[in-house]
Amino acid sequence: MSNKNNKAMSTTSVDLLCLIAVIIAASSIQHSVQAAFITPILKDQKTLQYTTTIELQTPLRPTKLVIDLGAQFSWVNCQSGYNSTTYAQTTCNSTLCTALNSFACSNCYTPPAPDCGNFTCALFPENPISNNASIDNAIIDRLSVPTTPSNRQTLISHFVFSCSKTYMLTDLAQNATGMLALGRANFSFPPQLARFASLPNIFSLCLSPSTTLPGFGLFASAAPNSILDGNNLSKTLTLTYTPLILNPFSDTIITYALHPSFNYFINLTSISINGHNLPLNQSLLSIDPNTGLGGTKISTLEPYIVIQPPSIYNTFVSAFESAASAMNLTSASPIKPFKVCYYANSTSVTESGSPLVPIIELGLGNGVKWSVDGANVVVSVKKGKKSRRWCLGVVEKGVVVTERAAVVVGGLLVEDNVVEFDLVRLRFGFSGNLGAEGTSCAAAAASGGDGV
Repeated sequence: MSNKNNKAMSTTSVDLLCLIAVIIAASSIQHSVQAAFITPILKDQKTLQYTTTIELQTPLRPTKLVIDLGAQFSWVNCQSGYNSTTYAQTTCNSTLCTALNSFACSNCYTPPAPDCGNFTCALFPENPISNNASIDNAIIDRLSVPTTPSNRQTLISHFVFSCSKTYMLTDLAQNATGMLALGRANFSFPPQLARFASLPNIFSLCLSPSTTLPGFGLFASAAPNSILDGNNLSKTLTLTYTPLILNPFSDTIITYALHPSFNYFINLTSISINGHNLPLNQSLLSIDPNTGLGGTKISTLEPYIVIQPPSIYNTFVSAFESAASAMNLTSASPIKPFKVCYYANSTSVTESGSPLVPIIELGLGNGVKWSVDGANVVVSVKKGKKSRRWCLGVVEKGVVVTERAAVVVGGLLVEDNVVEFDLVRLRFGFSGNLGAEGTSCAAAAASGGDGV
């Protein structure tokens, strides 16, 4: 057998293992509401992107996609390996095409294929990581997603997404074939599942910091009331909520005139370190009503916390360094992309392994506070064979994307938290780090036990 075929079999095996893991996860989530859809979410070691594996096409095929919280529709590479027998296209003048906000029509002069048709509805899939966009066909095909608590696969025969060109995969995680949209739009992944099941458009994520043990996403349902730890013990979850706010300006590569952002924004009003509020220019934290610049965005593409206004970033770093010095943390030379690091042997840890560093608290809309666990503030970095450091996971520019937001709540801040996006009540919920409850997203996903 050729190396190419061996690689393909290996990739498929990994994807199938992820699907098996999420079936187990479905049984570990305790819920008091109707059945929900669940998918595995695994952090890619090289890119730090969060990926999921769904089953798509006919016959069903494991399809690895990078999660994008700011995209309006999902897209999959149709130029290579897309051989479904049930795909369909829609015409330019169809009701669906209008609902997709399409403003283009596609024609093709090669044999018909998923990415080739005449008078077909055209979309503009985007890869914000490589800053690429293309024009491609809207497509409808079969999708299968596990449900909890039954652990059964549910077949959705009319899942709407976009084809894409192969070059759109540039800079995505290895073996990813597209991006799964979770954005604030009618045809992203969550609302399509919710409409199919006649359930609320609410979804939650539990992202694992591990690159080998997956967390999970729960769709068409509120966040779980409790989850199991590694010992099958039920841990109650209590979420704190703050309003989701709307950025009136689109921040996509392709401009959609008079269309608001597909990203999720919250109102950050204050930052404190070890109980001391930082003096901040509030206007820099707000969304500019004339340009859409500023505000605080939640993103799964940025691996760390981003604070872009120099005055806020410098104030934050200075206050953190002062607080760390008072705690007798020993500074170490920085490691890119970080500017502040400490020797790990000068930092104590909690029973759950969370580093004891200055406590950061975010003041949010409705007067709620988000106390951020040390594990969501600093990053463990190894330098050389023996030297390990904790580096402040706050950067002043987007590591992955050229950001328009003033502050970006990246993956680090929400890992091992259950976070909920409630598009019915227009609110964002967060649990706090699960380590305080003796569990984690990976432990919850790996536990067996009874469902609801």
